[in-house]
Amino acid sequence: MNLTDELYNHFGFSSFRTGQEDVISSVLNGKDTLALLPTGTGKSLCYQLPGYLMTGAVLIVSPLLSLMQDQVDQFRMMGEKKVIALNSFLTFQERKKLLNTLHLYRFIYISPEMLTNEFVLEKIKKLNITLFVVDEAHCISQWGHDFRPDYLNLHEVRALLGNPVTLALTATATEEVREDIIKYLRLKRVNQLIFSVDRPNISLTVDKVRNHQMKVKKLLYLVKHLQKPGIIYFSSKRLAEEIAQLLRNEGIGNIAAYHAGMEQEQRILIQQQFLNDQIQIICATSAFGMGVNKDNIRFVIHFHMPYQLESYLQEIGRAGRDGEQSIAILLYASGDELIPLQMFDQELPTDSQIEQFYNLSDERKKHVDLLNLSEIQHRFLIYYSKLSEEQSILINKVKKIRDSRIQYKQLKLKDMIKWLKSTSCRRKDILEYFNETQTLQIHNCCDNCGIQMEEFEMEIVESINEEQQKTWQSMLGHLLLRGEK
Repeated sequence: MNLTDELYNHFGFSSFRTGQEDVISSVLNGKDTLALLPTGTGKSLCYQLPGYLMTGAVLIVSPLLSLMQDQVDQFRMMGEKKVIALNSFLTFQERKKLLNTLHLYRFIYISPEMLTNEFVLEKIKKLNITLFVVDEAHCISQWGHDFRPDYLNLHEVRALLGNPVTLALTATATEEVREDIIKYLRLKRVNQLIFSVDRPNISLTVDKVRNHQMKVKKLLYLVKHLQKPGIIYFSSKRLAEEIAQLLRNEGIGNIAAYHAGMEQEQRILIQQQFLNDQIQIICATSAFGMGVNKDNIRFVIHFHMPYQLESYLQEIGRAGRDGEQSIAILLYASGDELIPLQMFDQELPTDSQIEQFYNLSDERKKHVDLLNLSEIQHRFLIYYSKLSEEQSILINKVKKIRDSRIQYKQLKLKDMIKWLKSTSCRRKDILEYFNETQTLQIHNCCDNCGIQMEEFEMEIVESINEEQQKTWQSMLGHLLLRGEK
């Protein structure tokens, strides 16, 4: 089988991107595969093409509802009809109808939480699943980007499906996280295909300013001068909206805010407008960007620092997917590191919440609004309620697990702060963090190596072009001649 011919026949591409062919070959040879491919290299093709070349269906576990829906919409635009997403967007009647016709679909996207539904799982068990895909597989790790306990149970789903060939995909995973992925999925003799996380066409810079006001002023300058489109990331939903309005007030059009607190329909509309170049700048929280297939993003600015390098690399990787020169700018003011520290405390339950939660009845534990719990706090407490311990012992154990998780996040934050305060090559530091060695000498590598910012700025369009100049010269000459007469 000539994979390049199959690629062209099914997708119209004449060549593979980095790592795609190796991953696809591994899957087609029946090997469980863990693939680390840099953001923007087309990870979805690694299961889409095998889906056409293998018998049976492909089940894709995906972490975000918006990501699933976006991938389904893109697939359908390419003409694929046998693709569906099983998620909470569906009404009860829609879900019931789809589950009864599930055997008609080749590609089935589903959230890990949906796989805990016994009725859904029973329907899926009846299918011939020949490829089991875990997208954004770093979520499996207890120390991944966010705590998603239902990812930890995916090995049980695999077993119920007869352990089909499994493909775990991620863009950023340290060796520790990769070991977690293999352990929790219970993969044996797994083929690990690890490619460089480096994106040479993205220049890296940290812009240090004195305070918040100077940061806003610097952001305003950058947005006015940088080539577009671009994304600006914030830790705060409120600030994303406020800065978007501020930029509009400064005469910068085609701009929108995007965050998880918005209505789903509005988020989908903004995303589509951005993809179609109707919106040029998105002020977003980290809820935006995962799976967004837009290749011409020229800049990614972080108004607030991510708490870890993995998140930073994921987010800047949304720039320059067309291979053209792009830039990632992190705006840093002393004290910014306090924001993620505050978020750590808010993300996980307090001693009081842990104690009160485990004193509730099993039925009352299911309600997230009790004890004023966030969704992440509730997931955390529900997951560890499965531990078969006497109540007082369970409470103390969960407190220790919570403390170890906070400590881990604090260590990640220290690595992030060390990186942004470093005076050595930023690209080299990132590669070393992922146990890689820098081999390329890159033009406009990073601010510590030297960057020519004018190369990332919009070209100033002369108000009078060549034809206009000729017209004005002709008119001026005519007037001068009339004056002589």
